[in-house]
Amino acid sequence: MTSSTRTAKPSITANKAAHLAVDVASDRQATDIVLLDVHAISGFTDFMVIMSVNSVRQLDAVADTLIEEIEKAGLTIHHREGKPDSGWVLVDFGDLVLHVFSEEQREHYRLEQVWALGKQVVRVQ
Repeated sequence: MTSSTRTAKPSITANKAAHLAVDVASDRQATDIVLLDVHAISGFTDFMVIMSVNSVRQLDAVADTLIEEIEKAGLTIHHREGKPDSGWVLVDFGDLVLHVFSEEQREHYRLEQVWALGKQVVRVQ
């Protein structure tokens, strides 16, 4: 395959990928989706998207779809942590970190309070 026949992977900024994550999560019926800009207070990422889901199955499906869509848009996943049955999956794209929670685990960890100095950009109830 020559370089002229290769399809270039689209490029996307972390900011646009974060907004894409909000849209994808909303389409997959995640709830209480929050996009935080934490670049001024974090040394490891610029944006976080935090969301809740209603079941283990939905948690796995939402995490998988987020990875698929954001990679298709141009970001590369660094790693995925957690298992759906734990109630929390973290997906790290470097400048964007996604947190997919069961409602119980989200209440337990209260990441919005931990990152309260971050700027809330979007909230979808």
